[in-house]
Amino acid sequence: MESSIHTLNNLFAQLGLPSDEASIKTFIKTHSHLATSVLLSEASFWTPTQAAFLREEILNDADWAEVIDQLNTSLHAV
Repeated sequence: MESSIHTLNNLFAQLGLPSDEASIKTFIKTHSHLATSVLLSEASFWTPTQAAFLREEILNDADWAEVIDQLNTSLHAV
């Protein structure tokens, strides 16, 4: 079975967010510096559907997990 390779642009589109480079940079700048104690899927800026998607994809180590980890790292950057 071939694994899909997803990008941040694809992830943002999947989450129903603007997925162009400028919008992604703005989102990360606006929402970065999450406390280390806050899981990505528990951040207050997600809708319940977005949070569930992020949580389930990570728990299932699904195709999206790698790019979700990338977003997680970006939003927890100090």
